[in-house]
Amino acid sequence: MFQSSKSMSSANLWVLLGLGIAGIILLSRRRMKEVSKDFGAFIQYLELLPPPQPAPPIAPHPLSNLTFAVKDIFDVEGYVTGFGNPDWARTHEPATQTATVVKLLVQGGATCIGKTHMDELAYSINGVNKHYGTPVNPVATSRVPGGSSSGSAVAVAAGLVDFAIGTDTGGSVRIPAAFCGILGFRPSHGAVSTVGLVPMAQSLDTAGWFARDTTILRKVGHVLLQLPYTDFKQPRRIIISDDCFRLSTVPKERSLDVAVKSIEKAFLRPAIVHMKLGDYMASNIPSLKAFKGEVENGKVEPENYALIALKNALRLLQRFEFKTNHEEWINNVKPDLGPGIADRVSAALQTTPEQISLCLKVRDEARMVLNELLANDGVLVMPTAPGPPPKLRTRETLLADFRENAFCLLSVAGMSGCCQVSLPAGKHDECPVALSLIARTGSDRFLLDTANTLYPLLQKEAESIASASSSISTVTYKPEAAEAAKEKGNIAFKNMDYKAAIDCYSEAIQFDGKNATYYSNRAAAHLAMYSFTQAEADCCKAIDLDRKNIKAHLRRGTAREFLGYYREADEDFKQALVLEPTNKTAGEAVKRLRKVLYE
Repeated sequence: MFQSSKSMSSANLWVLLGLGIAGIILLSRRRMKEVSKDFGAFIQYLELLPPPQPAPPIAPHPLSNLTFAVKDIFDVEGYVTGFGNPDWARTHEPATQTATVVKLLVQGGATCIGKTHMDELAYSINGVNKHYGTPVNPVATSRVPGGSSSGSAVAVAAGLVDFAIGTDTGGSVRIPAAFCGILGFRPSHGAVSTVGLVPMAQSLDTAGWFARDTTILRKVGHVLLQLPYTDFKQPRRIIISDDCFRLSTVPKERSLDVAVKSIEKAFLRPAIVHMKLGDYMASNIPSLKAFKGEVENGKVEPENYALIALKNALRLLQRFEFKTNHEEWINNVKPDLGPGIADRVSAALQTTPEQISLCLKVRDEARMVLNELLANDGVLVMPTAPGPPPKLRTRETLLADFRENAFCLLSVAGMSGCCQVSLPAGKHDECPVALSLIARTGSDRFLLDTANTLYPLLQKEAESIASASSSISTVTYKPEAAEAAKEKGNIAFKNMDYKAAIDCYSEAIQFDGKNATYYSNRAAAHLAMYSFTQAEADCCKAIDLDRKNIKAHLRRGTAREFLGYYREADEDFKQALVLEPTNKTAGEAVKRLRKVLYE
C-alpha cells in the first residue's frame, strides 16, 4: 500500500526535524570540543613565522620565542578579516596585505598562531557573540570574558599564547583584560599604527595588547611604539580619582586601599593627591555643558555630571564615525546581528552630524586638560571597570547600568587620547579586580615602566588583604563596633545613600564576618543600586551563615529573578515560604514565576 501524501509529508517532516536535531547535536559537540581545546578563543589557526635571527654580535630579535594571537579585526594577507560577523566575512575578499602591527610583531621575532573571536563589528564590551559563541573566561568560567577583544584576552589568560593584540575604541582591551585577570594596554591615540584594521571610529580607535606579565607587556610595547629603552623615571605625582572609585561596587579595602598601599611601597615618597575627577573636568572643559542636559538618571552622583557628559560625547562621536564607515554595507547587506548589537547599530545609523563638531571640541579640550593634569610625570589611578564581570546569560537590559558606569570610567582615556594600562589587583567574590593607571598622551614608555614597578607590589598587597579578610581573627572581632557600623548603614539606607550604606555594612563585616544580617543588609543596598550580581553573592554568604534568614532568601530570589535565573529564584522564594508560610512577597513571587516557568 502507498502512504497518503499527508502521512508522507508528515513522515518527511519528522525525518527533516530529526536530521536538524542531529545536526544541532553534532555541531554542539563539535563546538564543545573546540571550546575545551582552546576555551573558544580562536576562530582560525594560521602560522606567521619570524625572520631568521641575525648573526652575532647583533642582538637577537626582541620577541624571539614568543607566540601571539590576532583579533579578527586585523588584516592578514590571504585571509578574510571576519569582523566578528559571518555576513561580513561572506561579503569581503581575503586581505591583500597584512596589518602594520602584525608585521612589526613578526619582524620583531614573535610567531603568530591564529586569529581570535571578537564581538560583532567591535560593538560590545561583553564578549558575547551569537554566531560563534562566547569564549570561556578562564579565571571566572560563569562570567563573560569582556569584549570586544574577547578571544585575544582569553587566549592570553588561558596560557595559549604569550601575548595577543586587540583594538580599543571605547574599552575593548581594558575591559576584557580586567574581566580575565590579565594586563591590558591601550596606547596613546595615534601612537601605534592602525593601518590594516577594520575601522570602528577613527577618532577613538587604538591597537592595544594583552600579556600575563609586565616584562612581555613592555617588550611588545617597545616593538609597537618603536621606542628605545631608557632609564625609568619615577612618577612625581599620583592622582587618586575618588569619584571614579565610588562608581565601583568592589569594597574600598579591595580596590582603593590596595592601590594606595602599593603605591606607597613602590615609589619613594610620591605626592599622592586625592581629587574628584568629575569636578575637575566640569571646571576645565566648558564644552561639556552642552551635554549636561543629556545626563539621565544613572547611578552616577548628580554633581559628577561631567563623567556622564564625557561618556555621552564619546558615544555620539563613536556612533557617527561608525555610521560613516559602515552605513552603506549595513544597508546593502542587512546583516544578522545579535541582541544589543542590533540596537547599537540602529542607534548609530540614526545619528546626525549636528553635534559632531561639539563632540570633537570636547575631545580636544579633554586632551588638553588631562595632559595638563598629568604633566611632569603624573599618573591617574582609577578602577578599570565598575565591578566584577557580569554572569553569562544576564539579560541585556540588566547590563545597561553596568555599561553606563563602565563608559564613565573608560571615556576618560578614550576622549583624552591618554594611554592607560589595566592591572590585575586580586579578586573579590572569586572574580578578578583590576585597577588602571593613566598617563598623558605620548608617555606610553613611562606608563609601561611605572606598571612594571608597581605590579608585583600590587599583587602582594592584594594577596595580603585577601588573606587577612578570609580569616577574621578574634583580635579584630568587635561586635559593638560592628553593630554601630550596621546602624550607620541602616540610616544611610533610609536616606537612600546606598553607596554609603554598602561602605558601612562592609565595615560591620570587617568587625564581625560571621553575622548573616550584615551580608543580607548589604545585599539590600546592592539591590537598590541594581547591582544584582553583588546582591546575590552577599545573600549566598548570609544563607551559608544562617539558613533560616528569610530576608536573605527573599533578596537572593529577587536578585536571581532580575538576572534571569528563574528556577533558582523560584527555589529561594519557596524556601522563604517554608520558613514563613504567610509571607506575601514570597507567595506573589512564586505565582509570578510559575507563569514564567510552567505556563
